[in-house]
Amino acid sequence: MDPVIVVGAGPVGLTLSLALAHAGVPSIVLDEGPGKDEQRLARTAVLREDTADLVARLTGRDFSDARWAGWRSYRRKQEMRRHAFTVDEVSPAPVHLAQHTLTSALREAVADERLVKLSPDSRLDSLEQDAHGVSAHTRGPNSTWWRGSYLVGCDGPRSTVRKLLDIRFPGRTAVERHAVAALRADLPWPGEAVLHRLPPWPGAATEITARPLPEGAWRLDWLLPARSELVTPEVLLSKIRDTLAGWCGGSTPPYDLLDTGVHTVHHRLARAWRSRRCFLAGDAAHLLGALGTQGVDEGLRDADNLAWKLAQCWHQGESDALLDSYQAERRSTVAARLRAADQALPILRGGGGLRAYVPGTARGHDALLTDGHVGRGPLGAGPSYANSPLSPDTSSPSAVATVTPPGAPVADVPVTVPDGTTARLRDRLGRGNFLVVLVAPGTGVWERRHWMTAGVMPRLAAAVTALPVRGELLVAERYPGAGAHAVLLIRPDGHLITALGGVRPAELYAAADTARGGPSALSRVHGGAADAVDGVGGVDGVAGMGGVNGVAGVDGGGTGGAAAEGTVEVWSGGVSEVEVEAGGMSEVKVEAQTSAEAEAEAEAEPEAEAEAEAERGDRSGRDHRDHRDHRDGDAGVGREVPTDAEPHADASSGPEPGAHGDAGTVTDAVPGAGAGAEAAAEADTDANPDSDANPDSDSDSDSDSDSDSDSDSSNDANPPGRR
Repeated sequence: MDPVIVVGAGPVGLTLSLALAHAGVPSIVLDEGPGKDEQRLARTAVLREDTADLVARLTGRDFSDARWAGWRSYRRKQEMRRHAFTVDEVSPAPVHLAQHTLTSALREAVADERLVKLSPDSRLDSLEQDAHGVSAHTRGPNSTWWRGSYLVGCDGPRSTVRKLLDIRFPGRTAVERHAVAALRADLPWPGEAVLHRLPPWPGAATEITARPLPEGAWRLDWLLPARSELVTPEVLLSKIRDTLAGWCGGSTPPYDLLDTGVHTVHHRLARAWRSRRCFLAGDAAHLLGALGTQGVDEGLRDADNLAWKLAQCWHQGESDALLDSYQAERRSTVAARLRAADQALPILRGGGGLRAYVPGTARGHDALLTDGHVGRGPLGAGPSYANSPLSPDTSSPSAVATVTPPGAPVADVPVTVPDGTTARLRDRLGRGNFLVVLVAPGTGVWERRHWMTAGVMPRLAAAVTALPVRGELLVAERYPGAGAHAVLLIRPDGHLITALGGVRPAELYAAADTARGGPSALSRVHGGAADAVDGVGGVDGVAGMGGVNGVAGVDGGGTGGAAAEGTVEVWSGGVSEVEVEAGGMSEVKVEAQTSAEAEAEAEAEPEAEAEAEAERGDRSGRDHRDHRDHRDGDAGVGREVPTDAEPHADASSGPEPGAHGDAGTVTDAVPGAGAGAEAAAEADTDANPDSDANPDSDSDSDSDSDSDSDSDSSNDANPPGRR
């Protein structure tokens, strides 16, 4: 099968390619630039707990030196809130680092990954889709056609992929503007992030944030008034001196000015994130950044969410329900984030009025801003996919509650692998496997040879082998809120599917089948019965459900292990019971509900199934290859299609850039730096970007940067100075 084409080599595109490689899927990354990143400390990224773990897992890098030591907030001279982050805290401190540091770490990991091919100086100008893949043409020194199974646009706010797919990008322009300075100085709060509202010194901005960077550096942001004057170097230097003096007892301490800029925030949301075999991710799909929200953070979550779904389809056959769930989960999450920010902005930036005199208002405002910056609440908390079409029925009497609700990211607890090694739960994510965790108190004090063959372990091991997906069995002594013998089923991206009270093979199977885009998931996406996801039986297993792990009697091509011996009797009503003998993994017997009507229908099925099986033969053999085989070789990475062997249909690369600022643009503090943003501020469209109620009121004006950045990008015109 052809590799996945990733357009864009920013943090999101590189993360996606590495996540695909860890799941055994080759990819080709089309980088418009020369493969080097400009070093700008005024462009930074804040990573929450889940995305920081994702980057550390993919790069092997430890970013602990970039974590905040604490958080403080002030209003005038009063300290409103103070929090010191601890190592064992439920929500660890955010990671704050320069974006070029993040990108460099990802590039180094890509250079060592055989399943990723990076193609610099390759600007996309055309793409064509068909039933089996995508053809993409790039111009540059090595102009050529590329062939891929899927294509993902991670090419920033002015995405060429989005324009070629004719997807609109409505929203609001210049929601906020900040003057930015990166400097090195000794501030009163080493390693702690600070939010100061209404500082008491004359001429101060209404809001100032200071966020620590590694090696003693800081990023300072001053909120600028709407339609304010241009930020000249003199104005910015005055802000720096006044702020440092106000925080350090009246006199300006020595400082090294490293970088400056003006940061403009836009809020936009693409109408669609999938078009057949093409997808959008990162700034190509959404722009945000007000009130502490982070675009890079959300972009990395896009990559994590999409990678395992593409890998599942690449190895085991395409599922529209699974691919559609990417937009259903991620677009709704980002839309909720934008909606929360749009609702909070008038309250926080509206100038007060009578509301400002209500007791407790100041603390309420402070709590909102703290949530956005620290990563809590509607503005900052990690995503939960409870309403995803991949979520199983939670009304089952066997379902049990834990601290983690279904759809939310799981807690990172110590686990034991069946081979006896120990690890952290999140270290087992991102390998294309669904995780099954048994909560078994006391296993830590027993030898593995005792508990692996005792109690429910043999039955659970057999049930995991019989799942329609590749599963990995883990054991945890405890999990927050879960009782003894609870069984947790977890997606490859770390979100909880369900928690069951004991070993329930049939319910475990059904939940895994729904989470992989099986029939029940398809019916939730499209609103109808789905008894024909690649047919009934065959490749997709029992009654349209999996047989990927090779359950005997089902020609599923098993990629997750040897087939368990036993009998399988099915009908289109579904599996009702799975009995696993306690002796181990030798027998899996699936007993199906039967009825006179089902038996009558079964007599007419063999011929239709034989025809469907013949049509699927070639594809099932190709799509069900074990992904581990591909990690030993290039597996067709970056297959170039000769120019004379492909159609030469010419497609426009979309309209030329408009005058709007980019998603959180950081331009240098020089005369004229804010002119584009000021003009664009009058072009706001769709105050609620996620709403489709007024499709005719949108304006598809794109931001002027191809960087796949958070809310920060920059142009170098003002060299660092020294005080």
